[in-house]
Amino acid sequence: MDIKKIANNIWKVALSLILGGAILYWMYRGFNFKQVEDVLLHKMSWTWMLLSFPFGISAQVFRGWRWKQSLEPLGEKARSSISIYSIFLSYALSLVIPRAGEFARCGVLKKWDDVSFPKALGTVVTERAIDSLLVLLITALVFVMQIPVFLNFFEKTGTSMDSLLCQFTATGYIVTAICGIAVLILAHYLLKRLAIYNKVKATLGGLWQGIISLKGVRNVPLYIALTLGIWLSYFFHYYLTFQCFEATSHLNLMCGLVTFIVGSIAVIVPTPNGAGPWHFAVKTMLILYGIQANDALFFVLIVHSVQTLLVVLLGIYAWIALAFTGKVKSKE
Repeated sequence: MDIKKIANNIWKVALSLILGGAILYWMYRGFNFKQVEDVLLHKMSWTWMLLSFPFGISAQVFRGWRWKQSLEPLGEKARSSISIYSIFLSYALSLVIPRAGEFARCGVLKKWDDVSFPKALGTVVTERAIDSLLVLLITALVFVMQIPVFLNFFEKTGTSMDSLLCQFTATGYIVTAICGIAVLILAHYLLKRLAIYNKVKATLGGLWQGIISLKGVRNVPLYIALTLGIWLSYFFHYYLTFQCFEATSHLNLMCGLVTFIVGSIAVIVPTPNGAGPWHFAVKTMLILYGIQANDALFFVLIVHSVQTLLVVLLGIYAWIALAFTGKVKSKE
């Protein structure tokens, strides 16, 4: 047993929890949590929240189907059900150990469908690259489209960028700086891990095969449709929650898209399900769109908590389902 490795992993988990916890503590210091119960029971529409759930589920289902497509050109056959269960589990596990789910889902496919772990990991790298590219593209388009909105906002309110920045407290700047540093640390960590993989020829070969696997995808239109379906589902899973609260029910699709993109970028910071950075980023953008600070705090707290609970329930369901699912015979 490698004590140093275990200690290192414990430190990484602890650091992510401390980071997320520190940001949440700063945001909700002095917050009256007793009002949350009143909002949950009397002041929000659970109908809209429940209507958002199918989109949260479909996003993960589409990801499982897309992953299966990525593996087929490599000669690896995974059952659709196992691919989906592995995605459910990976998201739930990442709530405990950030980023660990990506390795865990490859392990599930290896254990139940005897899919090559290195090849599966390679396709995960490909997925992340494609998703990141799509998010960057949408971000650029949204930014260009929203420039007139922000300029109009500043003109009508007489707000200058300097006065807007002055509303940030010293702690706000510190939190922003910490999030930026955390992103740099994550990038360094990923590069370091890739350097380790490069020392293992078999793993390197599997990663490369996964990256080039898109060339052999049999149904490219379906792959693209699934990719768009993933992100449309994520968006509507988030946007429908605007209708749950009176304070946000008037916000339009573009506002939803802007806050969704900002939140998606914020979760790059390795905290459990983006807790902390996501709250901070979305709350800040909602305030820019005219939502009162207290209403924005209620929104991000309740929406993130409920959607995280859904991830947990799907993970439990997948764990139970896998326990009753047979394994294929090993090819070795």
